[in-house]
Amino acid sequence: MEIRDNLKYLKLLAKQYPTIESVSTEIINLGAIINLPKGTEHFLTDIHGEHEAFDHAMRNASGVVKRKIEDTFCDTLSESEKNTLATLVYYPKEKLSVVKERVEDIDAWERDTIYRLVLLCRAAGYKYTRSKVRKSLPENFAYIIEELFHEKENSEMKTTYYQSIIDSIVETGCADEFIIAICEVIRRLIVDRLHIIGDIYDRGPGAHIVMDVLETHHSVDIQWGNHDILWMGAAAGSEACIANALRIAIRYGNLETIEDGYGINLSPLIRFTYDVYDGPYADSFKTKVRESSFKESYIDLLSKMQKALAVIQFKLEGQIIERRPEFEMADRRVLDRLDLEAGTVEIDGVVYDMNDTFLPTVDPEDPYRMTEDELYVLDKLKHSFIYSEKLKKHIKFLYKKGNMYRVHNKNLLYHGCIPLTDEGEFACYHAKNRAICGKDLYEYFEVMSRHAYFEPEGPLKDEALDVMWYIWCGPLSPLFGKAKMATFERYFIDDKTPHKEAKNPYYKFREDESTCTRILKEFGLDSTYSHIINGHVPVKAVKGEVPIKAGGKMIAIDGGFAKAYQRETGIAGYTLIFNSRGMALVAHKTFESKEKAILENCEKLPTQVFIEKDHPRMYVGDTDEGKEMKESIEALKELLKAYRSGLIPQM
Repeated sequence: MEIRDNLKYLKLLAKQYPTIESVSTEIINLGAIINLPKGTEHFLTDIHGEHEAFDHAMRNASGVVKRKIEDTFCDTLSESEKNTLATLVYYPKEKLSVVKERVEDIDAWERDTIYRLVLLCRAAGYKYTRSKVRKSLPENFAYIIEELFHEKENSEMKTTYYQSIIDSIVETGCADEFIIAICEVIRRLIVDRLHIIGDIYDRGPGAHIVMDVLETHHSVDIQWGNHDILWMGAAAGSEACIANALRIAIRYGNLETIEDGYGINLSPLIRFTYDVYDGPYADSFKTKVRESSFKESYIDLLSKMQKALAVIQFKLEGQIIERRPEFEMADRRVLDRLDLEAGTVEIDGVVYDMNDTFLPTVDPEDPYRMTEDELYVLDKLKHSFIYSEKLKKHIKFLYKKGNMYRVHNKNLLYHGCIPLTDEGEFACYHAKNRAICGKDLYEYFEVMSRHAYFEPEGPLKDEALDVMWYIWCGPLSPLFGKAKMATFERYFIDDKTPHKEAKNPYYKFREDESTCTRILKEFGLDSTYSHIINGHVPVKAVKGEVPIKAGGKMIAIDGGFAKAYQRETGIAGYTLIFNSRGMALVAHKTFESKEKAILENCEKLPTQVFIEKDHPRMYVGDTDEGKEMKESIEALKELLKAYRSGLIPQM
């Protein structure tokens, strides 16, 4: 393209780089950056509210901090010293308190520790420019850390200067503050980018705490999971999503997120339960609690609340299915197939005995009609969800940082699946008289998800709210990936036959390399080194299932971060680590407690289960960010020509 053809753009660029010198400097700067090794990316999925294990994985960078300590100090430190240093990096405030009770000469310990932390900080930041490291530094210690970071203490001329800085930090009483600050810098530099492949929310007690941690992370993106979409729909005002989210929380005794995290007022539901549902219930409704401290009377109340919510949920879902025939979910309208007098229900043409017929709010003549009491409770709950400031803040963060899928550095990231037919072709969802499948299906659902939250009241928002519920549990939802959600069957039918939730054929075909290659091409990826990074379905490692599938094209990284799944996985989650030399998958061991880690330097490091060895060294120039930098360099070169030819005057 001739310079004159691009003159308007170059004049805009000239406002940012007004002289030949400034343009030249930026070209040199960008040219240097693209030749640095790419930063380290971490991928985690299916956290399900397990905030303590997640926080520890963030602090120890899934074992990378300890490995960096091993590489930096080798045999110069004892194993005990390395463990203490590692725990200090993870939990600096808490570890300092413990050390002060155990160490006699604290000044000497602080000097040695600061020196070691500086060396570790250098090792963590070797692949970054000074400018990028500088941006990671806390303002109050930026100058000091930068001096220590870049000085060579083995230079005779600098030894005294270097040591005097450390002495001054200790003598002025700033050692604690400095140690805490540099530990945070180390953790930040070790992981350049964090990818969360869905399901922050669910049965664990601290989804809100996980969200707090993610909000403070320097570089994170999120691919929504079905449980995230459920909470996003609830916060947007979907009554069906509210009923589902609250029922699940109560089912697992998780009131921390509901009450402590988001301040959802349960009083109307409690009063309704006492007034209307204070009767018998099947064992399937009994709330599952983690703590033995829960009183039986409290568990009894929660169980009845769960049942009351389940009935409200089934009514709301039946109404959605009736007004949205395009969902093709008529088989999930179950309440009109009850025979409460006979104690039976018909599912898929088969009549089953019900284990519970105490349903005081279900009118056999009009089973999906909400009672006045149910409408009142629902209105109050909806108000709590919509106007919770903390929930609103977290949901906006999910929208800001999240997507249905992401293509990043030649990898395709998504939580659930690409819906496929029994023949392995892309399955089509029908909306507005058009068939949508593959990449278009993901993008359609993302647009509707954003309409659900941001669109003003009206028909489009109403439709989008219903679609949010479909994404949660619809048969062609890429985040759900099953033919049905058998909630009604699990509650009301003891016979396990109708409980089965058949997985989408995708989960069979994702073992096939040609299928994964076709999926990657659908999203514009055809590199030999491209992968699909997938969560949602736990990998049963204990039974011999492997997370690497389809000749390495597919990496399934749900290893059971949530304690509820660890019995079937045999591990406590995976972290996929992607640095400049390739990929490594590590398997976590069960996290015992933060207190034990701090007091005993006791840590079960993740074990490597997979390493991609044949990946060529990647540089910043090979990344998505690097491509943008190369484009900027070309544009700056055009501006340089324009300056030198006099076509654009320097300012």
